[in-house]
Amino acid sequence: MSKLNNKVAVVTGASKGIGASIAKHFAAAGAKVVVNYASSKEGADSVVKEICGNGGTAIAVQADVSKEADVTRLFEETKKAFGTVDILVNNAVSQGYAPIEQVSVEAFHQSFNVNVLGPILTIQAALKLFGGKGGNIINISSGASKMPLPGASLYSASKAALDAITISLSKELGAKNIRINSILPGATETEGAASAGITPGSEYEKMFIANTPLGRRGRPEDIAKVAVFLASDDAAWITGEQISVSGGMYGF
Repeated sequence: MSKLNNKVAVVTGASKGIGASIAKHFAAAGAKVVVNYASSKEGADSVVKEICGNGGTAIAVQADVSKEADVTRLFEETKKAFGTVDILVNNAVSQGYAPIEQVSVEAFHQSFNVNVLGPILTIQAALKLFGGKGGNIINISSGASKMPLPGASLYSASKAALDAITISLSKELGAKNIRINSILPGATETEGAASAGITPGSEYEKMFIANTPLGRRGRPEDIAKVAVFLASDDAAWITGEQISVSGGMYGF
């Protein structure tokens, strides 16, 4: 039997990058997947098409996780399609970088609304559908939450807040058979990283590789495989953890 057979998973920010890979790996492991996206309908539809083409089950649902009404609709559509939720992956992210002199009020709220408020709203909504059977929450954090980089004060702070939420809720929700963990990726090849200037051959990439013991940047599937493990019964005794998946770059 597949690790996630008959489970229903909501993956936020799943139209590309790490989220898309998690959605595909979950489906391959037997889960029915809700591919959430904020703006890239084309990307989300492509992920759904690939999953269904490989014999899996998936739907795409648009929702901005920083907006309460959107999150409510996301879980209403999930319930309508699949009846329940077993797994929530908070992957949607605002990944802006800027020196402190250039940090604006708008940038602060964008970062914290997506990276912190978003997971709070989705967790609240998921709890209603988990019911008495329990559930599983995976927050996609970042190694930057523990080892912040220059120019990443907002991003790092928001991810540190997400880790604190993970630890607190593991203690709050454990008695309800709900597990919650953070995955802290290292330098990973994603569209978001490319838009931030971390491109093949760039000085940023060279710096990350030089500081990564395994000598390469991560790929989305490197993160997705760990997410499948955490979502499965193989990780039944793991909660409240912050798991670095960084090729050794972040050796906490």
